[in-house]
Amino acid sequence: MNDHEHTEGAGAGWSRRQFLERMGGAGAGLALGLAIPPSLSLGTPFPSTDQFGAGIAVNWFDLALRLVRTTPGFTPPVASRALGYTGLTLYESVVPGMPGYRSLVGALPGLGRMPGGTTAQHWPMVANAALAAVLRALFPTTSAENLRSIDALEARMARGLGSSVPRGVQQRAIRRGQTVAAIVFEWSKSGGGHEGYLHNFPSDYVPPVGDAYWVPTPEGFLSALQPYWGSNRTFAVSSGAACPPGDHTPFSADPSSAFYAEAMETYLAVNNLSPEQEAIALFWSDDPGTTATPPGHSVAIASQVLRKEKATLTTAAETYAKVGMAVADAFVCCWHTKYVYNLLRPVTYIQRYIDGGWLPLLNTPPFPEYTSGHSVQSGAAFQVLTDLFGDGYRFVDHTHDARGLAPRSFGSFFEAAEEAAISRLYGGIHYRPAIDLGVDQGVCIGQTVSAMPFRG
Repeated sequence: MNDHEHTEGAGAGWSRRQFLERMGGAGAGLALGLAIPPSLSLGTPFPSTDQFGAGIAVNWFDLALRLVRTTPGFTPPVASRALGYTGLTLYESVVPGMPGYRSLVGALPGLGRMPGGTTAQHWPMVANAALAAVLRALFPTTSAENLRSIDALEARMARGLGSSVPRGVQQRAIRRGQTVAAIVFEWSKSGGGHEGYLHNFPSDYVPPVGDAYWVPTPEGFLSALQPYWGSNRTFAVSSGAACPPGDHTPFSADPSSAFYAEAMETYLAVNNLSPEQEAIALFWSDDPGTTATPPGHSVAIASQVLRKEKATLTTAAETYAKVGMAVADAFVCCWHTKYVYNLLRPVTYIQRYIDGGWLPLLNTPPFPEYTSGHSVQSGAAFQVLTDLFGDGYRFVDHTHDARGLAPRSFGSFFEAAEEAAISRLYGGIHYRPAIDLGVDQGVCIGQTVSAMPFRG
């Protein structure tokens, strides 16, 4: 997809240079917004989202990832939910200005009716108000510093956008953005997972007991994370039971069994890691608290692609909505699967039957093994990105530059998905079926997201 090419000839009689100058901040390839030509006023249709840059959206999603990383309780499932509702808010706030697109009201059961669409809107201003409002609602327990960052970004974006915009236009844009955010947030409260950041480890959950079943793992020996997440409402798929991966290999402690062989594969992989394999495991670890978690990593890649493409606001709204919904549904479906099977982790099996002193490279997260969350969410997000930007799309992932990890290059989104998935074998926290079948499960979810009625 090359939506940035829409800037060619945009605006009657404008040269490309004049258009980019009007975009503001286009030297970085991502404009905040298009200044309204002098002939436009309150009653005149404004430019569509095709004629604005993606910068306003990318800046807000950069901040959203910071909020995920620094707000206590935003574990991967909780983070995925927030990113899903944030992407939907952006899309619904600006969709009346997106030629050929339609609202998802009606396709998403229970989502309230949005304010009437009008072409007389400054769409980046609408997006600015909507994203500020929904992030305040989704992250109410974040730090005072982060809340000030939301206020500061909203004010800075408004100043950059509003230099030549009539005050009435600004007020109308703010009203629309805040109204859409309020409608989406109110809908989110009924879908399960509301305030999940306060309830990651419910005390009433009692895991099943048996040789094949999950038990708390070293080093933290934490209780089960979000055991009821799989019953949350989904966006695109029908429920958490959708896109079933099928059964895992039957459990057995017999050294001649297939299950024992899978555990041995994980054991030997960790014990014989090459430097490249270790680098892969660490790059995709995406631990809560130090990173924006796996769904945040997928969103970070989407942002990098939007920057690379010098994308329009249209492309940004569609991309963040689809990637957000894909990772959100991926965690609901994956968690449903995890707590249906409750399969024990490799560290438990290996210490019990192979090597009592063994530990994996990565700390094992506190929930059942099958399927792999990394694999499911990567399959879902990268299916969506492939559908948007094409198979064979080459990119370099700079997500962890600030943490001192070298960027990694990929020849396609699915090459990245496969690396993210196999990283969990190298890290020692999954058996291979959870990885391979997890990617398939995610692809099914991503295809369902891509098939939603975005076009009208």
